[in-house]
Amino acid sequence: MMRYLRIAAIGLLIVAAVLYVGDWLIYKLRGSPRDTVTVSLFVSASLKNEKQEIDYIGQEQWTCTRSLFPFPPYQQNQSSPCWYLRTHTNQTTAY
Repeated sequence: MMRYLRIAAIGLLIVAAVLYVGDWLIYKLRGSPRDTVTVSLFVSASLKNEKQEIDYIGQEQWTCTRSLFPFPPYQQNQSSPCWYLRTHTNQTTAY
């Protein structure tokens, strides 16, 4: 039983590595394609009685990569894949 689990885990790691390297190669061959997404920014502050105050800051244009995985530069508003950023347009920062 443990042998099959080990084989499955190694196979899963190999598949993940092949996907990442393949995505990186396609990303580089396309010339590092990027796109922009409008993101709404919020600030969350803790209050007494475990309540949260959420304030709207505004909107910004964030640069995203057209890939499955994030690639360098690893900055908050430049390395996220577009498919992720388009579905998470509200970004909250906690203080």
